[in-house]
Amino acid sequence: MDYGKLKNTELFLFDMDGTLYLGDQVYQGAVELMEELPALGKRYIYLTNNSSRAGVDYITRLRKLGFPCKEENVFTSGMATGMYLNQNHPGARVYLVGTQAFRRELLSYGIELVEEEADVVVVGFDTELVYEKLNKACHFLRWGAVFIAANPDWVCPMPDDEVLPDCGSICALLTASSGKEPNYIGKPNRNMIDVISKMTGIPNERICAVGDRLYTDIAVAQNAGSVSVLVLSGETDKAMVEAAQRKPDYVLEDVHQLHMILKEI
Repeated sequence: MDYGKLKNTELFLFDMDGTLYLGDQVYQGAVELMEELPALGKRYIYLTNNSSRAGVDYITRLRKLGFPCKEENVFTSGMATGMYLNQNHPGARVYLVGTQAFRRELLSYGIELVEEEADVVVVGFDTELVYEKLNKACHFLRWGAVFIAANPDWVCPMPDDEVLPDCGSICALLTASSGKEPNYIGKPNRNMIDVISKMTGIPNERICAVGDRLYTDIAVAQNAGSVSVLVLSGETDKAMVEAAQRKPDYVLEDVHQLHMILKEI
């Protein structure tokens, strides 16, 4: 196989859940890959659609799991949402359906979070969800608030073949009750890679997204004109790849295989 696109890649964007680890179980070779990438002349960013944690929380979590991580190595859908709100809805009054960590993230971007008379409803992967939040969000949406969501993932994978309802599932409930569809900020929106390209100065075609989901991790690379690597360690299996209309540039068993390839090219 021709690995030229991987050889020319300057920056790797790694999904986390299902790609580098599952729950607290770190996949074989994942830490070693991240530790050796700089020596191979490659930069990396942990790129996640999970807005339930803030960027600083991911730094702590990744280090606890043994991964090297600095502030510049993390970019989340929550951070992208804060940037999007400032660029497209400056000064808006925002009602949040999200965790306290997501709340802190948006506040760090200067977003005004309110409980009444909201101009915008923002939804994230809310592991602290209660009915009152859904009730308020539905009310604001029905009365004209803009609907923005951090990510479209239906579920968050967990160990033992379990899943948690993710942001996309929460949004489906709100769409059914309000009649409004959200604007999703995270993967597969190419904005995630465009922002990173602007921050790093690395062109999209020299950026590679690595992940386990066709409809987010791979699609964001395809939408942004970047390189894509699907790993079969998470949600997607070979049958799903065969059925997909748009194929990833590379399909590998796991990130350990990616590491072996990068060492050889």
